[in-house]
Amino acid sequence: MIVILLGPPGVGKGTQASLAASSRRDQGWQHLSTGALLREEVARGSDLGRQADEFMSRGDLVPDELMVEMVAARVASLGADDVLLLDGFPRTLPQAQALADKAPGGSIGLALYFTAPDSILTDRLLGRGRADDTEEVIAHRLTVYRETTAPLERYYREQGILVEIDADRDIPEIQGSMAEVVGDALARSS
Repeated sequence: MIVILLGPPGVGKGTQASLAASSRRDQGWQHLSTGALLREEVARGSDLGRQADEFMSRGDLVPDELMVEMVAARVASLGADDVLLLDGFPRTLPQAQALADKAPGGSIGLALYFTAPDSILTDRLLGRGRADDTEEVIAHRLTVYRETTAPLERYYREQGILVEIDADRDIPEIQGSMAEVVGDALARSS
């Protein structure tokens, strides 16, 4: 089953996905962070990394065709009982539609929509210490998120697979909510 993690930058999608995958690896849970994959490509200096870096350094989204190509290969290798926690993809409606086209029928089982106030998100992002996390870039990233990614909330809600998770809580509380929701979805899909 593919679990889409949605929410603005700094909401904790990556932290939650990483914790869930590491504690349930023996149950086939995997975390795919497209942001981490892109940063690895940038660090390696690959063609994809150089192209992506031009967009990322401005706080803009990497174009759909680059992202779809990278994620499609991973989705194709997903086992029937695996749970892929997809963090950072899709970010646009065309990406979501491309993922739906490439994913095996019914494998997108859940979209978790993490929410928190902008002030919390900004503080979290500034605290990471990454070079691209300046107040100006963060404000731009939140605006880009609202314009391009927030419509995915409606897209997955209309499919009946969206569940909101309050991410303005302690990490263990959020983790418990996430595990419960994913567990319920897995039980329904069996």
